[in-house]
This record gives sequence, structure tokens and C-alpha cells, in this order.
Amino acid sequence: MAKDTTGRLHVTVKTGGKRKLSSKLWLERQLNDPYVAQAKRDGFRSRAAYKLQEMDDKHRFLKRGQVVVDLGAAPGGWSQIAAKRVGSLEGKGKVIGIDLLDMPELPGVTFAQMDFLDDKAPDKLRAMIGGGADVVMSDMAANTTGHRKTDQLRIIGLVESAAAFACEILNPGGTFLAKVFQGGADAELLAQLKRDFTTVKHVKPAASRQDSSERYVMATGFRGANDMQRD
Repeated sequence: MAKDTTGRLHVTVKTGGKRKLSSKLWLERQLNDPYVAQAKRDGFRSRAAYKLQEMDDKHRFLKRGQVVVDLGAAPGGWSQIAAKRVGSLEGKGKVIGIDLLDMPELPGVTFAQMDFLDDKAPDKLRAMIGGGADVVMSDMAANTTGHRKTDQLRIIGLVESAAAFACEILNPGGTFLAKVFQGGADAELLAQLKRDFTTVKHVKPAASRQDSSERYVMATGFRGANDMQRD
């Protein structure tokens, strides 16, 4: 165990047995990540909670009384932050978490185990919340193959699907936030978002790991289905 450049103790994980190098590096990164330790102290389900917290502190898109849909919600870090910000813990707003995997219950969060890619998903959500959503957010990442071009196409496809879902469920003026990688959202997706929303930008919170290429695309001011049809 040694100290890193900041003076913190650095944990080194030994290789051996059945542990692969990639698993060793991931475990080492987790053990030495200050956000992981802080999340445990603060009672957050994941370090990702700080990413959403930082982005909302700066851009103020989560407001009390709003309806928020969290795509790929498990393990629940983003839903926890959203519940605090919109007031669903006090019954002021609603947070709906969606995931293919099950997620343990969270205060202020309604969980639906479903595939948002299902054609019936938007109608199911509307029935659950009694209308549309004000924010659709996604911290999902597609499963990687190790082939850069293939992985990039998968990531783009997932974000495009999330954006299409958002346009089905968002109220006029709503916000869409989703994880992207590399250079951000591709040109075609950005052009579509700029047609559907008044403002589109890329953001990178400080809680994103320095060695990570992840960024987020944030689209605010949804024009609404009627405006989209006129275009």
C-alpha cells in the first residue's frame, strides 16, 4: 500500500487465481476512488449520484414537483438524487425508475421493471404517472465488446433510442439527459435533438473519472409533439 500524488493511501490488488487483469484494475480503481467511499458514507447506491448532483447544481433542471423518469435506474444512485430534488420524498413530485433488472425499494421512487424499448413502454409510463414527464434521464451504457467502432455504434443506438422514448413521454419544456462517450453525441443525433429541443449541450461533471471518455448530452426546452409534427 502506497500513497498517491494527493497523499491518500493507494490500495494495490494482487493478481493470481482466477482474477483477470481487467477485474484487478476495476477493483483497484473502485477501492481507490474517493467518490465510491463518499457514496457509502452518504448512503448513496452508487458514485454516479454525484454526477447528477453536480450537473443539477450547475444547470438546475430538477425542480420541486416535477415528474422524472430514470432509464436504466439500477442500482438507484440517480433516482436517489432526483427524489430529493423534486420533493417526491415529501409527496411533491414523482420519480419513476425503469430497468430490465430488479432494484431494491427506494424512498420516494416508484420502480417499474420493464424494457423502455418496448413499444408499449411510453403508454405504460403515462398510465403510471397520470400524464407526461418533465425530465427523462439516462446513465445507461451499452455492453462493450472491446471493438471500438462496434461499441460506439451500440452507444449511439442506445442514446438514440432513449431520445426517441423521451420525445414520446416528455411534456413541452421538458429535459432529456443521457450518457454518451468519445466525442459526444454524433452529428445526426445532435441535429435531431436541436430540432426537438431549444437548447442542446455536452456536459462533463467532475465526478466522472478523469480517465473516462464519458460525457452527457443535455437537451432542454422540449418543443412538444405538436411542434415536432409541424416541422
